[in-house]
Amino acid sequence: MVNYTVRPATPRDCADILRLIKELAKFEEMENHVKLTEKGYNIVGYAMYYYTYDAWIGKLLYLEDFYVMEEFRGYGIGSEILKRISQTAVQDHCSSMHFIVADWNHRSINFYKKLGAADLSKKEGWRLFEIKKKHLVKIATEE
Repeated sequence: MVNYTVRPATPRDCADILRLIKELAKFEEMENHVKLTEKGYNIVGYAMYYYTYDAWIGKLLYLEDFYVMEEFRGYGIGSEILKRISQTAVQDHCSSMHFIVADWNHRSINFYKKLGAADLSKKEGWRLFEIKKKHLVKIATEE
């Protein structure tokens, strides 16, 4: 059994959180996309979230990143982090939690489905789009 503590992040955690962000990017084969820098090491998992609103269902919590170092998986750390985030969502009157998962990441997909998550890309046909900054600038400056 591994001893761990789940707690809100503080500014002194930035180095470890960045390390985990880089590990997540490497896991997703997108490590060249991380531009942030920092040094350090003490944390083995993290979750990053924010609140957003949906016109149909109201306030929701959007889980942007969720990662536990591979050697610490299977000890319940991820489940405990997700439990804390779920408690936060309920306390803050969110109607649901949304997030995306890479379609090849079957382990995570199964983890979320086991907890009751619905795959909206299959269930409702939603697709994720991105407009990059250069296009945002173009749109914003068009007359």
